[in-house]
Amino acid sequence: METRFSYIDHLECSRCGKRYEAESLQNTSLCCERPLLVKYDLAALARAGMPADLAGREATMWRYHELLPVRSKTAIVSLGEGMTPLLAMPQLGPTGIAGQVNLLVKDEGLNPTGSFKARGMAAAVSRAIELGAKGLVAPTAGNAGAALAAYAARAGLPACVVLPQDTPRTYIEQSRKYGAEVKLVPGLISDAGQVAAQVARERGWFNLATLKEPYRAEGKKTMGLELAEQMSWRLPDVIIYPAGGGTGIVGMWKAFRELQELGWLQEKRLPRLVIVQAEGCAPLVRAFLAGKEEAEAWPSGQARTQAMGLRVPSAIGDRLILQAIRESGGTALTVGDAAMVQMAEYAARRGGILASLEAAATLAAYHELLARQEIGARSQTVLFFTGSGWEGR
Repeated sequence: METRFSYIDHLECSRCGKRYEAESLQNTSLCCERPLLVKYDLAALARAGMPADLAGREATMWRYHELLPVRSKTAIVSLGEGMTPLLAMPQLGPTGIAGQVNLLVKDEGLNPTGSFKARGMAAAVSRAIELGAKGLVAPTAGNAGAALAAYAARAGLPACVVLPQDTPRTYIEQSRKYGAEVKLVPGLISDAGQVAAQVARERGWFNLATLKEPYRAEGKKTMGLELAEQMSWRLPDVIIYPAGGGTGIVGMWKAFRELQELGWLQEKRLPRLVIVQAEGCAPLVRAFLAGKEEAEAWPSGQARTQAMGLRVPSAIGDRLILQAIRESGGTALTVGDAAMVQMAEYAARRGGILASLEAAATLAAYHELLARQEIGARSQTVLFFTGSGWEGR
């Protein structure tokens, strides 16, 4: 039986389904200017079967290389990302039932550079280099910029990171220490996005903005693949995830669908997906509650939250995110900054995890959904702690 390192086949417009070839650098689809999704030859991979050596492979996200977009092992740029722990954390339940809830935490803060962004950048930088990129640029609220700078340094490729001026200094200094050029701009990540696009045009560099290229979502998809393997190819009842640009939700839902098609899951049921956003910037929650298929941009002058990763006034992947939530039977809600701060302290004191505010938002959402009786205490729920709380503010 033929086996391949990667079963990547083509790219597809996420809106109209138009097919694009996968062997050149591309950003959004030319037809609809929407995210391009990577499609794999799943029929061929299904015939090959689940790799017999999977359990013995290296403990990084590249153990799933058949479902990742890099064709050659030699093109991989890695810092050991992935295979983060899945921790039972019943003690993080609300006072009164703490210790009685069926709660797990996926601690993405233990990735290189301290967040889940390492997964996306590892895949995107590797594939960009494989396709001939001469330089890389991305707008960021902080974590993605640090990850881009680190992986570009590892690859020996020039990089430019564009951040809002009020980004915490630790992210700015981290990017500079890795050798990236740093540009600070007034406003929000949307404003940084305009500058990054200009840099890409002027220099002929590849723009790695969230969901404006196909491959970061593939790296983040490995959170879903990994979760399934860690749970013996079953999935939890509920997943709660903090959504800024929402690439993680897009990637994980794609992973679950691919695993379904491959027949690797032990049961057909998929998790309910819950996204949480900040009260001060919640375009996706507002759209979900209004029953809309797309999200209107949050007024930039009104986008306020201490959780920089959630201060995203518009997400190009809005249709994909909202579709995934609805297909899963999930929901969307907001939490305030005060609740995030409180839950970050709660997670540290009760669970021994220093979580970022974005990560703590998932714990605040969990407590809220329990109080509303929208989640039962016995429902197996996974919180994605997407980043470490070590950063200064």
